[in-house]
Amino acid sequence: MAVLHSAPKYASNDGVIAELSESISVWMLSAEEKHGECIFTVRRDDIATVLQTLRDDHKYQQLMEIAGADYPDRPERFECVYMLLSLTKNHRIIVKCSTDENTPVPTVTTLWPNAGWLEREVFDMYGVTFAGTKDLRRILTDYGFEGHPFRKDFPMTGYTELRYSEEEKRVVYEPVELPQDMRTFDFLSPWEGSDYVLPGDEKADGAPDVDKPKVTETPADTGAGEQAEENAEEGTDAVPPNMIEVEISDKEEGGEA
Repeated sequence: MAVLHSAPKYASNDGVIAELSESISVWMLSAEEKHGECIFTVRRDDIATVLQTLRDDHKYQQLMEIAGADYPDRPERFECVYMLLSLTKNHRIIVKCSTDENTPVPTVTTLWPNAGWLEREVFDMYGVTFAGTKDLRRILTDYGFEGHPFRKDFPMTGYTELRYSEEEKRVVYEPVELPQDMRTFDFLSPWEGSDYVLPGDEKADGAPDVDKPKVTETPADTGAGEQAEENAEEGTDAVPPNMIEVEISDKEEGGEA
């Protein structure tokens, strides 16, 4: 039985920016279509009002994701990116706003309850705070974690490292230490190769002579020939082991007969 649905298989972006821009023009900073997506940049303090307008008046019912982005060179280095889905239109749009390290973004947990988990993730990874949320704890990193891993200035090794202490009989956290005395840097391109012998290469006789390919001069070099065929016809004295048929009763298998 064919099932008909009011939503089209594919919704075009034609006219979407013009229609939505008219509704949110008071709070909007810019609108563009990029990589096949309709992207609206709005003022930070009005993000909740904009998203509610899009949900109630334009049927973008679901909040699919809240993502973050870090641009350290900007005065407001962080972007909060909201991705909305319209089930009735089968269409997605992106709404984003910017903020800095100290200015909170209004929460949208009053519009979508799942925003609480998403805002906690952005806070954990980027350090962006959200005003009005009831629970803003880390969600992906461990207890006592320092810093925010998705920031561009976060060190690749982190600020602390953990190890098991035999003296204290527990896992302890310590500042990361990278001693340089046992490390060597040659700064050579891996495609050019190093000018020293790598461990294990001292056993090699040198690079193979590619100008002299390895070939078999006669059939005997491959193990083939008339003698090999005669030996194959004679067969071998080896015989397979005798197979003994053993009857196993249910009692011997662990069950009762």
